[in-house]
Amino acid sequence: MGRNSIVARIVWLHILVVGSVSIFMPVALYFLLASETNEIQRQFITSQVNQIGKYLTRDENGAWHLDLPEGIQDIYSEAYGRYRYAVLNAQGKVLFSSLADKSAVFPDGQLTDDTQYLERRDSGLTVQGARIPETIDGEPFWVEVGEDLSHRDVIIDDILGRFLQRVAWVTLPLLLLLLGLDIAIVRTVFRPVIRASEEAEAIRPSQPGVRLPSAELPGEIRPLVLAINNALERLEAGYRQQHEFAADAAHELRTPLAILRTRIDTMADREASRQLRSDVERMSHTVNQLLEMAESEIFVVGPEEQADLHAIAVDVVSFLAPLIFGEGRSVSVSGVDGPVPVNGNVEMIARALRNLVENAAKYSPEGSEIEVIVDQAGALRITDEGAGISDDDKQLLFQRFWRRDRRRGTNSVGLGLAIVQRIMAAHNGEIEVHRRAPRGTEFVLRFRPFAPDAQDDSAGTV
Repeated sequence: MGRNSIVARIVWLHILVVGSVSIFMPVALYFLLASETNEIQRQFITSQVNQIGKYLTRDENGAWHLDLPEGIQDIYSEAYGRYRYAVLNAQGKVLFSSLADKSAVFPDGQLTDDTQYLERRDSGLTVQGARIPETIDGEPFWVEVGEDLSHRDVIIDDILGRFLQRVAWVTLPLLLLLLGLDIAIVRTVFRPVIRASEEAEAIRPSQPGVRLPSAELPGEIRPLVLAINNALERLEAGYRQQHEFAADAAHELRTPLAILRTRIDTMADREASRQLRSDVERMSHTVNQLLEMAESEIFVVGPEEQADLHAIAVDVVSFLAPLIFGEGRSVSVSGVDGPVPVNGNVEMIARALRNLVENAAKYSPEGSEIEVIVDQAGALRITDEGAGISDDDKQLLFQRFWRRDRRRGTNSVGLGLAIVQRIMAAHNGEIEVHRRAPRGTEFVLRFRPFAPDAQDDSAGTV
């Protein structure tokens, strides 16, 4: 995931959120548990006050007695030491107390008609509890019940310690699980986006009609892809318009050139006729290359198309051999002597090979040899014994209308190698240029091998 990746941003935000929650949750649970413990304590103390009030009675002489059952007495025993109680009359005098000195649990503070929740700190001892008013036989009393927090802390700390220990062990795996789920969910959601990106990356100049899929894209991204598809449609329209213009112009020029060539042949001045015919031949060559360039711009190779490199090499060399031998050079086919099937169009591969062989013959000295080598790996190598290609010229070699020496007397206008490059791009192949030692140049055309499975898949697609 890159620095500006949406997936990375979402995952990091989730890490931040989940990390914050994992820190906040134990703290919140700690305070929640402490609050709940306090509430439980208050409820227990209130119930104890009610219990004590139930056992407070007056005899026939008007004296008050507190007869607690043995189970309740054990709770307030000095041996247990956790809870204590005291009963006060309206004057604040202690009538009954579980303490050894028969004192009040909370000696400070005024008696009120409301329930009071109190805390007492004395000599390192902390007691929390309540003072609740009770009316028995028309006489007011105040019952105090307190809890020694030194005992309560042991219980709370034990509960909290175990709880937090378990939460800590659960939080880390849970965090990692959530992060893993986040990444999986985000990748699943963005899978159509990644697929559209891969298809956009695979669009080649020879496929102007390809559009990006938008059906499964998220609503936030679909408008962008639709806008890109609209832009591709406009580019395709302009692209086809230029192609049609070039093709129409070339076709329209062919007929006038043929008529002009016929009239030149009937001229009485043979020297002028020869010079004019040479110019017309150069113009015809340019027109033919413009047509080839226009065809290669929109040419698409289907997965079912198969071509034999050996057969193509033999046909092209056989066609050009008389012209090349007539100019004092030789040409031959070597390498594999048998079929070399590749995925490609026979006519277009032959056109590319013809351009390279003609180019080699044009720039090779008399007496030199041009060789077409058929490689079993699906490649054609064209070698010559010319001056070679410099590193600087390699950068310009495939540009349209580029010529190494514009002053040289040839019919070339610099479109041949550009056509070869476009044909190789349509085949999703590669073209390489190497300087040979001690002199000469080697062009290598590499094609994809023919895959019968791809043909079957294509035929089965509706």
